[in-house]
Amino acid sequence: MKKVKWQDVEVKQNPHGIDARMLYDSEHAQIVHITLKPGERLKRHITPVDVVFYVLEGKGIVEIGDEREEVEKDTLIESPAKIPHCWYNEGNETLRVLVIKMPRPDKPTRIL
Repeated sequence: MKKVKWQDVEVKQNPHGIDARMLYDSEHAQIVHITLKPGERLKRHITPVDVVFYVLEGKGIVEIGDEREEVEKDTLIESPAKIPHCWYNEGNETLRVLVIKMPRPDKPTRIL
């Protein structure tokens, strides 16, 4: 059995300049833990594979295509491949989101 605590994983450098930690990386999927402090956001980008987001803590704004909605803890959001998306933390609390990419991308994410 392999156990991983997100706090023990090093922050991965990324174009968004946020706290992103790769928790799982196999040929079948990737799981990334992201933390957005109040006022932080992801840059709008396109992922070449389907993505599922699961909000672990806080509230945030998720934008997928032309849809924009506030979501909160214990919410799962689906984001289809090749659709622009981003996250915003416009609140006063930390936002933590689990990002699951399936299958593992073989092309890089494209920042818009």
